[in-house]
Amino acid sequence: MPRTKGIQRTLAIILVLNAVVVAVKVIVALRTRNLTVLGAALESFLDALNNVLAIIVVAFAARGPDDDHPYGHDKFETMGALAIVGFLSISCFELVRGAVTRLVTGTPLHAATTAELALLASTAAVNVIVVAYERRKGRELNSPLLLADASHTTGDLFVTVLAVASLVTVRLGLSVVDPILTIVVAFLIAWSGWQILRVTVPVLVDERAVDADRIRAAASAVPGVTGTRTVRSRTNSSGMVFAEVTITVDGQATVAASHGIADRVEVAVREALAGTADVVVHIEPS
Repeated sequence: MPRTKGIQRTLAIILVLNAVVVAVKVIVALRTRNLTVLGAALESFLDALNNVLAIIVVAFAARGPDDDHPYGHDKFETMGALAIVGFLSISCFELVRGAVTRLVTGTPLHAATTAELALLASTAAVNVIVVAYERRKGRELNSPLLLADASHTTGDLFVTVLAVASLVTVRLGLSVVDPILTIVVAFLIAWSGWQILRVTVPVLVDERAVDADRIRAAASAVPGVTGTRTVRSRTNSSGMVFAEVTITVDGQATVAASHGIADRVEVAVREALAGTADVVVHIEPS
């Protein structure tokens, strides 16, 4: 619960900051009709929407194991991070479509005032604060959702810089640069999505969390273990490792003695994995 409250509190603070950024970008985009700024506003809006979604998702992820979810609900948090990729995909499509249309039609733009430029540039400072704060809290709370969202916001920072550059070029009479920069923005958003997928997909598909030889070595070092067979491991979004290992013991050993060996193997494997593992040991006669 402390971890859940910490994540939700972090997301609530970031939501307020993102809402301010969205308001500023929307105002500037409407006044200048600048597509790159509109893309930056959309990116920031998705940040805020993702914050709302994440607050809800984290509440589900915090539930303990039950009959239907014996391993807990942590993957709901990972699903939330994956949902961010879905929103990013929508952003990319809409921005590229709008940029191509503008290149074809040559829609005229309004030059931004110095005040509007300064206002838009100030949102970049807010992005820097959000990224630094969210990354720090993500590491403290071991939350892939916060780290994924921070990665997304990092992309938002670059998008904001491009939006400012677009406004400057329009003031210089180079309106054609705006749709070109918009396509660049779309690629940056796509890159953010790829970075998120690299973290979330391995958890969702139960990719191996720990080198099998590392678990096998810890188990084999326990007196009474004559061999190791099947070794499996996976992890969840909060970093908990679930490990399974099948060991062989002397076939003449008593049930009590065999279970004693299994208990010691559990301890040894857990220690080898820095105490962050739920270890299950199966016993077979050698």
